Amino acid sequence: MPSIPLRADAAALSRPDFPRILIVDDSVVARAVIARAIEASGRFIVAGNVGNADAALGFLRQNRVDAIILDIEMPGVSGLAALPDLITTGLGAKVLIVSSSCGEGATATIEALALGAADTLVKPEAGGFTGGFSQAISEKLLRLFEIAPTGVAVMSSNAGQAATSFDIVAIGASTGGIHALSLLLREIPAGFPLPILVTQHLPTSFMPYFAAQVSVLAARPCDVATDHMRIRPGRVVIAPGDAHMRVVASGDGAAIRLTTEPSRSGCMPSVDPMFESLAELYGPRALGIVLSGMGRDGADGAQRMVGRGASVVVQDQASSVVWGMPGAVAANGSASAILTPVEIGKLIAARRRPGC
Repeated sequence: MPSIPLRADAAALSRPDFPRILIVDDSVVARAVIARAIEASGRFIVAGNVGNADAALGFLRQNRVDAIILDIEMPGVSGLAALPDLITTGLGAKVLIVSSSCGEGATATIEALALGAADTLVKPEAGGFTGGFSQAISEKLLRLFEIAPTGVAVMSSNAGQAATSFDIVAIGASTGGIHALSLLLREIPAGFPLPILVTQHLPTSFMPYFAAQVSVLAARPCDVATDHMRIRPGRVVIAPGDAHMRVVASGDGAAIRLTTEPSRSGCMPSVDPMFESLAELYGPRALGIVLSGMGRDGADGAQRMVGRGASVVVQDQASSVVWGMPGAVAANGSASAILTPVEIGKLIAARRRPGC
């Protein structure tokens, strides 16, 4: 095996303004292809490349990087097993999982995202490294380093609103959101009586496993939404991957209505329709949450909620993998508070609105 580099590559030291990438893969071919793709982008620097998790930890103890490209199936400690330690030792470096184990609907994908990976990409089998694969890696990295919105204006309180509590919680998230959601849910007791709605940007094939995982994390039943499903106390409902989840009045309660019209954000499912419908039906009795994610999905819906007297809380920039979605809500003045996922979970558990 080639010797393990414990110091950053000279190019990384000569261009400190470029994000630095560490490649962790037991395949020499894969490391070479990924390195070429990164260098060809002209936007990143390969700080180092190693063949296993132990070597990666050793590298990170001596060098700072901005992102880690990590394989799952490696000799010794697997990428999934090493992921929490890599995130901790990497001091906030974003982790992109590139593995053949991350196919459509693969449980490894959800596990990696729940453990804190920023995103995943399927690595082709030997001989399948084409220009398309190289382009995909570059695009993933460019999106992960999306520039956050500026000019943030945060609402300091909701003192002028009549309601001090809420009857329903709605959470929107995308890249980095699954890990944030897991931290948030751990703070909510099993006996929490209110319904929780979740719109997470994921393909349809991932939803059954995602729902099962959320059920375990939340210690309560979790369903993938179906049309006309009744919203019941103490349960979690997640939007399917192929439809928006809206809330409508139904008899003495509320129900889910699935729709498939194009959204302003271009997302399917989109957070905006969920928030907008909650604003109409629940008004000040709703609490909206926006976790880590790219783009600005949820920003328009958050404005609608706040306009009807509801509160919207967003994840803070420091703990977000990408501060696109929460940052957009903060930038348009709709954020009642900016908190860590753990703090948001405690706020929900206390059943109090920010500033009350």
